[in-house]
Amino acid sequence: MSDALVPSGAPAPVLGSPIPPVLAARRAEARWRPGLSQQPLHSEIFASGGEASGAGLALALARDALAAAGESEDARQVLWVQDRGAIRQGGRPCVAGLPPDLRHRLIHVAAATPEDALFALEEGLKCRDLACVIGEIAGNPRALSFTASRRLTLTAERHGVALWLVRLDAEPDLSSARMRWRTRAAPSPPARWNPAAPGTANWHAELFRARAHAPGEWMLSDANEHLHIVRPSASVSAAPDIGDLVRPTVGRSLAARARA
Repeated sequence: MSDALVPSGAPAPVLGSPIPPVLAARRAEARWRPGLSQQPLHSEIFASGGEASGAGLALALARDALAAAGESEDARQVLWVQDRGAIRQGGRPCVAGLPPDLRHRLIHVAAATPEDALFALEEGLKCRDLACVIGEIAGNPRALSFTASRRLTLTAERHGVALWLVRLDAEPDLSSARMRWRTRAAPSPPARWNPAAPGTANWHAELFRARAHAPGEWMLSDANEHLHIVRPSASVSAAPDIGDLVRPTVGRSLAARARA
């Protein structure tokens, strides 16, 4: 057991003995969870370019951080930067698919190269009129070196603007990001009103490096407009019976019957 986890002046716990309450509380605080007030200003999310889990988790983490900081009603703009590779793999952000509170305040930058994307990200982090910055870069371009990563970290921390950088189909190389995630899509619960429709997005998220938290894995969801952990043992409620809410149209839509 690390000496850093033992309170000063307290005897080290004996193997097999109950964990002291102070030590248990410190261990609990070391675990990441949604809604923490202290959030890092530079995070990386590694995801497959064949699905939108990276961008989805970045948005969910950004909104969670803004809400935890008391800025859920923040009306400042959100900067979203993509390089050409990221656009080719996942497409541009769909405004209609964004959370309602972000649709009217998104600034999108389509960068031709990773170098241009890094320049736009760094310039955005210098602008305190932005609520946050989200970036997407494909692969492991030479431009995204440890030095470039360090510049992003220092700029974000100097100006107080948070960055979530999505790394598509990339290997976790050297980086100064304070928090690093791996994510992939997870099965969604049934849709509330239509079992045949896709349900709320879930993500399997692995925190594999963080300065202030222990590594861990969670199933996350942003249903009900806030990020929360989906408990594996929690039963998914069945879709409600809507038989009493609609009436059959005998093979014709209500619009067709109205025109008849």
